[in-house]
Amino acid sequence: MNTIIYHNPRCTKSRLTLGILEEKDVDFEVIKYLDTPPSAEELKALLADLKLDARALMRTFEAPYKDNNLDDESLSEDDLIQAMIDHPILIERPIVKTDKGVAIGRPPENILAIL
Repeated sequence: MNTIIYHNPRCTKSRLTLGILEEKDVDFEVIKYLDTPPSAEELKALLADLKLDARALMRTFEAPYKDNNLDDESLSEDDLIQAMIDHPILIERPIVKTDKGVAIGRPPENILAIL
């Protein structure tokens, strides 16, 4: 499997994580997830690999989180996943996926364990 980074070029942590991949001479694919959000199935797989629930992968301070009342505890995992698909800015970034696992690059050095 090829290494994948779910990347937002405007995010400092995402750029730093991308830099680590380049420094380590890793062959990787960049997915600009704001332009091409992951599918529900892809998000569920990432969440399973990260051992997180959907809310834990969400950027709760972003406007769509507040505007759509996503803090409502009665919302299901599927509701939250759909919200991330509809508003990909809500997805914590960057996410790096390799043969060795999946990690969130916050801090960017988190990805070293899966390279």
